[in-house]
Amino acid sequence: MVRNIVVLGGSSHPQLTATICNHLGIPPAKILLGKFAVGETRVEIEESVRGKDVFIIQSGGGKVNDHLMELLITISACSTASAKRVTAVLPLFPYSRQSDIPYNKTGAPLAKVPGQPSKKGTYTFDSRPQTPYPGQQESAGLSNGAQNLHHQLGRLKKEGQPNGTANVNGTPRSSYPLEGQPPRRSDTLESTKSDRSDSTKSAQTNGLANGITKANTKPPQFQPQPGYKQWVAQAGTLIADLLTCAGADHVITMDLHDPQYQGFFDIPVDNLYGRHLLRKYIQYNIPNYQQAVVVSPDAGGAKRATAIADALGMPFALIHKERRPTQISDRQNATMMLVGNVEDRTTILIDDLADTSNTITRAAKLLKKEGATQVYALLTHGILSGEAIDRINESALDKVVVTNSVDQSDHARRCHKLEVLEVGNVFAEAIRRVHHGESISVLFDYN
Repeated sequence: MVRNIVVLGGSSHPQLTATICNHLGIPPAKILLGKFAVGETRVEIEESVRGKDVFIIQSGGGKVNDHLMELLITISACSTASAKRVTAVLPLFPYSRQSDIPYNKTGAPLAKVPGQPSKKGTYTFDSRPQTPYPGQQESAGLSNGAQNLHHQLGRLKKEGQPNGTANVNGTPRSSYPLEGQPPRRSDTLESTKSDRSDSTKSAQTNGLANGITKANTKPPQFQPQPGYKQWVAQAGTLIADLLTCAGADHVITMDLHDPQYQGFFDIPVDNLYGRHLLRKYIQYNIPNYQQAVVVSPDAGGAKRATAIADALGMPFALIHKERRPTQISDRQNATMMLVGNVEDRTTILIDDLADTSNTITRAAKLLKKEGATQVYALLTHGILSGEAIDRINESALDKVVVTNSVDQSDHARRCHKLEVLEVGNVFAEAIRRVHHGESISVLFDYN
């Protein structure tokens, strides 16, 4: 029995709240959650939290925005009601995949090819204006080339009148540079654009000395291409600031998609690991797991997968997403390539999150093509939104194992390949240790 503690459960995952309260030996606090007719969220705490240690359990699955607003209002209500400390327990952290990176890793956002519809693969890496390279045609500012320009200027100087007032065509000599002096600003390329109307009219009436008409030297105007983005809005620090301003003093979550997300907070953040649950499942539910191969479906999850492989002494393989337009070979499935040997072996895909399940289903197809006998997918957060369940049912996956950080009751009914691991005991132990001021490093001890 834990005293002086209040556990409030949001509407996102009532079963997880009940499991945590059963483990702690306390009943969940009474709270009224609802919505007004206009759609606004209504929260009313029906018991005193003054001087209590409050833990609010709300996951990020389902209707994410409604659950997030409900969490913020509940945190604010507890803080206003003089709670001693307010801790937000978020098994799946909302918006954790939107880290604050304004541009992609290659620099500024790519501009699409002008005149083409918005499609995949229509981006160009050309700069504006283009960078010169050997064999490239001259820019629009020097239509006849730099040598022709200097040659024509030299001839015009020679054909000028001796008195310096006019040349043979009647054009004032002062409009051309003198011997040993740099050309006037009006003769430079930068001023061609501003003076193009006067120079074009003069060339049409007088012409050049040898009869060569002056070409239009107007450079192309810069126009923002369709799809050009000066700034990509991200919600990373925004969610952290919202939780802090609402009154949260502490955050407990599990397997952040980007661990650096903890740096956005000014309050303590405990990022629990779901690895030990996945490791125990491999040890006790997969026969001859020492001969199986742990596979990461992308390069970003390689560190997560190798930690489990090293702890269990298992071999490791990696699936690399090839973004470049290369020729599809026997060891490549569309844009995915396998690095490692999985022939006649059981393979275990390890990932932290599956939303549409497109990555793991394509990875399973590639592994079966490479000779794998069975394909397991072990995921910490099974969001499985959209057509994910139908995609899994029709895929080459033999079993998908997820934790109940998100409510899986509906998913389990629709997918016979799905198996759910209980994660409530881990959060209950973390809550107990935080409440008593004990270290929670034992929950991080993977070995």
